Amino acid sequence: MGFMDDAKETAKAVGEKIQDAWEDTTDRVGDKVDEMKADAEVKKAEAERDSVKTRNEIKEDLRDT
Repeated sequence: MGFMDDAKETAKAVGEKIQDAWEDTTDRVGDKVDEMKADAEVKKAEAERDSVKTRNEIKEDLRDT
């Protein structure tokens, strides 16, 4: 019976390591997704800022002429 108990303990330890690795991987993927979303939001905000700036410059030029 000692062999079976050792095998069960080993299998349990391996299962726990696999679960920990899976959780770490999903956390990393989630972090990367969050990072990419944040980058996209920043790019969108910058593009909107540039658009407003350009529009205001055009309006100012039209007022001057």
